[in-house]
Amino acid sequence: MEFVHRRRRGAELFLLILSLVVGIGAYAAVGLGVDGSVPADIYKYGGWLTALIVAAHLTIRWKAAYADPILLPIVAALNGLGLAMIHRIDLGMQAKKPDYQALASSQLIWMTLGVALFIGVLVLLRDHRRLQAFTYTSGLAALVLLLLPMVPGIGRNIRGARIWIHLGPLSFQPGEVAKVLLVIAFAGYLVLYRDALALAGRRVLFVDLPRGRDLGPILAMWLISLGILVFQNDLGSSLLFFGMFLVMLYVATERPGWLVIGGLMFIAGAYFGYLTTGHVKVRVEAWLDPFNPDNNGYQIVQGMFGMAWGGLTGRGLGLGSPQDTPIASSDFIIPALGEELGLTGVIAIILLYGLLVERALRTALICRDNFGKLVATGLGVVFALQVFVVIGGVTKLIPLTGLTTPFLSQGGSSLVANWVIIALLLRISDQARRPPPEFLEPGEDMDSTQVVSMR
Repeated sequence: MEFVHRRRRGAELFLLILSLVVGIGAYAAVGLGVDGSVPADIYKYGGWLTALIVAAHLTIRWKAAYADPILLPIVAALNGLGLAMIHRIDLGMQAKKPDYQALASSQLIWMTLGVALFIGVLVLLRDHRRLQAFTYTSGLAALVLLLLPMVPGIGRNIRGARIWIHLGPLSFQPGEVAKVLLVIAFAGYLVLYRDALALAGRRVLFVDLPRGRDLGPILAMWLISLGILVFQNDLGSSLLFFGMFLVMLYVATERPGWLVIGGLMFIAGAYFGYLTTGHVKVRVEAWLDPFNPDNNGYQIVQGMFGMAWGGLTGRGLGLGSPQDTPIASSDFIIPALGEELGLTGVIAIILLYGLLVERALRTALICRDNFGKLVATGLGVVFALQVFVVIGGVTKLIPLTGLTTPFLSQGGSSLVANWVIIALLLRISDQARRPPPEFLEPGEDMDSTQVVSMR
């Protein structure tokens, strides 16, 4: 039995250097592929990106010295690659439409805000368990945020989904913040009522189903998810919120019966949504037969053609035509990457996401307090579900949902919320991996040292 004392910040720094090489190198490769020369502003872009990542790294060294050393490098690589691909699509669109407004520069500004909030969370939140006191406050705030797009005057319907609010020149998707608050609310609630929810009811086919009196929480979450689906036409968020709650409920109770009940409720809700919501019906028909001109499957078809043209190794950054796919920088950035980096590049990206989820779940495993364990699990599941439904949608495995690909897709609210999620995971992992007080170095912070992590 060995205590884990190593901070591994040096390993993190080495991996961050590789991540910056990926991000800045991709930006340079885009310029070479499109214009035949390295972009003139690569020093400015590379310096800005490096400054953001170094600031995040130094904050971890200062405030979370024992945190997981893998999370930040993965995020830095994905974010840098996403910025390069958005810039690539900008160049392609500007060649077609000279008045097209580039999105890469605004995405870099959103990344700056995300890193600033990342630093703020690590500096201000010294112990993740303090969030448990805001269980019901977080839940209420999440519900308010989910309802904001329905408010006349500020709510906006974009591409069939009413999930945006506009305040002056700014637009924001409040559901991205709501998902973080919901994880905190679910974790706090399940810690309090875990024992009651874990009680077994009737046994059916070797599975202990939950008691009828305990179905209230899952029914409430199911109805909320249906409300999001019916009133906001947001299939992606509906699936994400219900799936996240279901997995956290299973982890808290260790009862497979909840998965059975939740799965049946999901099937019933999906069928109900198909029958009553035109937006969902259009998505399903486009999924079943995208080549039918009456089914609005043009975007799916273009993405599939792009990935097929990319083949195994891709056309090369700047050498494809990802701009021919509508909304390529947001919903369909994976096909854009598949076209220019090929199947090999997409598999590498999926592996990075797999590592990200694995590190989140590893943090949950070594965390000794139930609240932190559930928060880390919920945040890991957020990434897992988003990546699955996005890549599944663009590859025609499941219907399109409209979610963004974490850290890759263009979208400020999503990017900012995901940086906050990484900060929370690092805070939990720092406390889980931190040695007991007697093993701390002289002058080291003794707060949050009650938990011992063992290899």
